Amino acid sequence: MARGVESIRRTALGVLGAVLLLIGVALLVLPGPGLLLVFAGVVLLARAVPALDRFVAPVRVRAMRAAEESVASGWRIAGSVLVGLFLLAAGVVWALVPELPYSGWATGASLIISGIVLFALLVWSHRRVRAARRGSPPESEAAR
Repeated sequence: MARGVESIRRTALGVLGAVLLLIGVALLVLPGPGLLLVFAGVVLLARAVPALDRFVAPVRVRAMRAAEESVASGWRIAGSVLVGLFLLAAGVVWALVPELPYSGWATGASLIISGIVLFALLVWSHRRVRAARRGSPPESEAAR
């Protein structure tokens, strides 16, 4: 019985990991947190298939670097906030204006959720970078 539960768990992790990986790859060219979803997909796939564990560290490094770069300057943060506000507004418009192509609450909700995810990841990235800066020694001390 335990083997059956373990194989179901591994299959579920593999399917969820593959879905996240595919969505992440799509979001590499579309607006969204592509590298972070690729990382999440690779982590889940590695739990399902231990041979894939060697891919986790390189993808993690790139995803964290991208998250840090997204909040590296005030201009990037402002740009991300503007894109998030645009996604929220576009979601409301697409949900309420029936003349638009693919209008309706399904399209509107997906745009609104994308905006919310963008804001959540922006806050997470900002907190992560700020905590890393507080934990590291000042540049003048590190240079000595």
